[in-house]
Amino acid sequence: MTASPSLLTPDQRLPIGALLALAMTGFLCIVTETLPAGLLPLISAGLEISPSMAGQMVTAYALGSVLAVIPMTIATRGWRRRNVLLLTIVGFLLFNSITALSAHYGLTLVARFCAGVCAGLAWSLLAGYARRMVAAHQQGKALAVAMVGTPIALSLGVPLGTWLGSAMGWRATFGLMSALTLVLIAWVLLKVPDYPPQPAHQRQSLRQVLTTPGVRPVLAVVISWMLAHNILYTYIAPFVAPAGLETRVDLVLLVFGTFALAGIWLTAKRVEPALRATTLASLVAFAAVTLIFALFAAQPLVVYLGVAAWGLSFGGAATLLQTALADAAGDGADVALSLNVVAWNSAIAGSGVVGGVLLDRWGAAAFPWAMLALIGVGLLIAWSARRHGFTPGPRAPGSAAPSGH
Repeated sequence: MTASPSLLTPDQRLPIGALLALAMTGFLCIVTETLPAGLLPLISAGLEISPSMAGQMVTAYALGSVLAVIPMTIATRGWRRRNVLLLTIVGFLLFNSITALSAHYGLTLVARFCAGVCAGLAWSLLAGYARRMVAAHQQGKALAVAMVGTPIALSLGVPLGTWLGSAMGWRATFGLMSALTLVLIAWVLLKVPDYPPQPAHQRQSLRQVLTTPGVRPVLAVVISWMLAHNILYTYIAPFVAPAGLETRVDLVLLVFGTFALAGIWLTAKRVEPALRATTLASLVAFAAVTLIFALFAAQPLVVYLGVAAWGLSFGGAATLLQTALADAAGDGADVALSLNVVAWNSAIAGSGVVGGVLLDRWGAAAFPWAMLALIGVGLLIAWSARRHGFTPGPRAPGSAAPSGH
């Protein structure tokens, strides 16, 4: 018989308030990154620069995340965990405020780079923090809740920024992000528990983590999966144009985001008993969608249905991959998750380049075939990582996050 919620012990209940604070942190990371994409004309006029120069605000943010995440993660391993989390949030408060007030393009880029540094450190921290809050058998569910801000921000970040910018101005929009961080700071202080740093004898070097069985296969799947995903996500507008949906990109992204949320819910149910099977099923579903897109992308109904299935298969990706990576890395989970940030953001950057080349040379119709090849590589690696990385059966009870998380 299933226990009623009122009869569950504290160890059995998910700390929803604390996990949602982590989700809000992830939401702010992504919205802060994507805001300029919806505000390019306003920023361009406000700073008296070209739209392409304004677009470098996104590039600077991504560079900050990629270049600083590993050294910052290693440097803060001896700090109490909530202090590190608060450092990243205070960083958003400071650098979004500078962005809102700056009249100098160079200073704005520096602020964006530093905001990216904060985001990279936050992403390396969130998964391990969520896992630390709960018993081993609840870690997948906890991570799913902590990651719920990601698809919301991915689907709403650009349209939200565009709407807010037109209503308030681009500077006020960044100011609003700073105001939200004030709320989040209070939320973290009230709800998120603090944990001691990882004991020195448990800390592993970058080389030790990279040579841990299972870590490199999971990172390889991260790169192949996210590269394929972001080719389509970055260039969604030209891809849906042949179906006559170039003016309905906002609705297409809303469908994606809605079904991605459903994907998170399904993953939360399946990650503990069947992480490997769920990962493989998600990749197979994504491959099937890309094949359908390759053959029938000019049909609006096919696009909407395909985007729904794509969102469903992608929603749990962060939960699945970060759980697999942290389980494989053990005591080196923090460093491994910082490598995940590098892999994830490198795939985003690479997708812009690869997608741009494909679009210029062969058109958007080439996207599904390139994506199918990438997904095939990821599926082969995940299938082969049976002993380490994506192991069959339920997650082992001993797969708890180490004490430093």
